[in-house]
Amino acid sequence: MGINLTGRSLLTLLDYTPREIEYLLDLAVEIKNQSRSKVIHRRFEGKTLAMIFEKRSTRTRLAFESAFAEEGGHPIFLSIQDIQLGAKESIEDTARVLGRMVDAVMFRGFKQETVEALAKYSGVPVYNGLTDLYHPTQVLADLMTIRENFSRLKGIKLVFMGDGRNNMANSLMIGSAKMGLNYVVCCPNELKPSEELMENCLQIADDTGALIKVVTDPDEAVRDANVIYTDVWASMGEESKQREREKLLRPYQVNEELMEKTKKEDTIFLHCLPAVKGQEVTYEVIEGPRSRVWDEAENRKHTIKALMLATLL
Repeated sequence: MGINLTGRSLLTLLDYTPREIEYLLDLAVEIKNQSRSKVIHRRFEGKTLAMIFEKRSTRTRLAFESAFAEEGGHPIFLSIQDIQLGAKESIEDTARVLGRMVDAVMFRGFKQETVEALAKYSGVPVYNGLTDLYHPTQVLADLMTIRENFSRLKGIKLVFMGDGRNNMANSLMIGSAKMGLNYVVCCPNELKPSEELMENCLQIADDTGALIKVVTDPDEAVRDANVIYTDVWASMGEESKQREREKLLRPYQVNEELMEKTKKEDTIFLHCLPAVKGQEVTYEVIEGPRSRVWDEAENRKHTIKALMLATLL
């Protein structure tokens, strides 16, 4: 039986099977090859994508907007200054209007409940471009980048260094559990992932062969790591906690010394960007030969186009 994702939303990768995720990654590879060959399609001609932004963005906006427009569709950028989302108009009512005027909705903002309400009431595919809890489209690009470098996902050791309960740490745990990676969250005790998410991912891992664990010692965490991943120390909306986070997370900085402790010559470095060079990662690492962050950033576009093609056609 083939994979049919038509009409599906992506709110979190928890809602997708390993086979469905693999299908999206395979499609993204095909799309990337088409892009390299300058093959032009108009598969979204006559379709419209509403893109709602509560939080600023570089890669998410560029990826969704350029991918949709290249295929002949019409993307509409909507900031919270442009529409009445949750202000004079309820989220449910906004969703109902969107569903009658556009073919799909992308939301990037704060509450997971908002993107879930948009999906529930709009009746069209809704894509989570980032919330405080999850960032599933980023993880699709991360998985694609890892697979490009190692030709596999199963058994790859991926270490996340830093804030273990932010949206990237959460989403990487889900993606790793689904696709059979060995995932290590390395963080201080104060920033450990939620027990509920851990239990959920451990249950998934029982079926896929993934290993999921949390450690506090960076040296222990990175031993034999294939991939070291980090993110900013204070996420959007948490800027007031920057000094507190710097004190907590300084020992978790990804630097050349830490990269060497993997004892593997082919370990790569990933970061969802934007990065604060000199804080969570040193300039030497992110700009060095082990860094794959620019491939990873490009792959946002290919995986997002794959997601939209799979769910809209």
